[in-house]
Amino acid sequence: MFLRPKDEKAELWEGARSGSQAALDVFNADEAHDINQVEKLLPDLLIGKDHVYTDLPNGSKPSTNFSCYFGGLPKTPSDGFSKLLQSCRDIQPLRPWLNRLRAIKSPAEILNMRKAGQASGRAFTAAMRESYGLEKELGAFLDSMFKLNGCDGSAYVPVIAGGKNALSIHYVRNDDTLAPDEFVLVDAGGEYGGYISDITRTWPNSGVFSPAQRDLYEVVLKVQRSCIRLCREDANMSLDKIHRVAESGLKDGLKQLGFDTSGPAVDTLFPHHVGHYIGLDVHDSPGYSRREVLKEGHCITIEPGIYVPENDRWPKAFQGMGIRIEDSVCVQKDSPLIFTTEAVKEVSIALNRS
Repeated sequence: MFLRPKDEKAELWEGARSGSQAALDVFNADEAHDINQVEKLLPDLLIGKDHVYTDLPNGSKPSTNFSCYFGGLPKTPSDGFSKLLQSCRDIQPLRPWLNRLRAIKSPAEILNMRKAGQASGRAFTAAMRESYGLEKELGAFLDSMFKLNGCDGSAYVPVIAGGKNALSIHYVRNDDTLAPDEFVLVDAGGEYGGYISDITRTWPNSGVFSPAQRDLYEVVLKVQRSCIRLCREDANMSLDKIHRVAESGLKDGLKQLGFDTSGPAVDTLFPHHVGHYIGLDVHDSPGYSRREVLKEGHCITIEPGIYVPENDRWPKAFQGMGIRIEDSVCVQKDSPLIFTTEAVKEVSIALNRS
């Protein structure tokens, strides 16, 4: 392992560094060296090696760091590493191997994700008991509750979308007003020990569903429950297969509500995938295929949604509504483990507002 050396002056301003000794004692590295010595030490390590796995550039592109914002692009240790790689016969990308290692979580990782999900779910349920005039008020409440419940902080920039703002899947301005009679869609989660939770809930800001809101919400909830039940190894499913199940279920439910589901209607109303892998990142193991059959230890989201544009093709009562329901789930042999079950989602559960 190559890393920055201890430096008392730099650490006074930037905080403590691990240093090479901690790499041995804490990170269990077999060897640890100063990153500034990489050009001197690495050639001997590469002698006789047929394959090198790395995602660093091979010398064709310059390395970048924050210093480029202050005028100039100084040489960095990775530049020297890139030049050394040019002499290697076979350079393979590292990311696919990391994806395979990260995709299946260990029991310790699963425990951290359950703690993140439990704390985050309780924060969501607490948030639903209040009413808000501004999206940013709700966002501030959630962020504080994540921390008070034991999370290290928010895992990502949340979506706090009132009314038709929910039609934008990754709406993150979170600076609009909230009307009492409209839905608010919240996509947020806390982080614990480096591991994230990812939750989306949609509820009426007033605390009372209108008939149309309830009808459309229950279509999405029914599909979400069906998809979560498939998150087990013995179901022999992949995320792509579960997505097709979600599309079919949503199409059937929308038909019953009077939607014209011909042509690409479902693609318009449900424009994103039903799920993705989670772990150290919100979208974990980037590049890991959704066609992979789900195995015990895979951790994923299940998040069907319906987003109805303000267009006369769709029933008037539902136009401008955006609904998504998302849970973080761990695949087990014969059942799913829902990390975020403390975030209520049943219409029948009272919000208990005073």
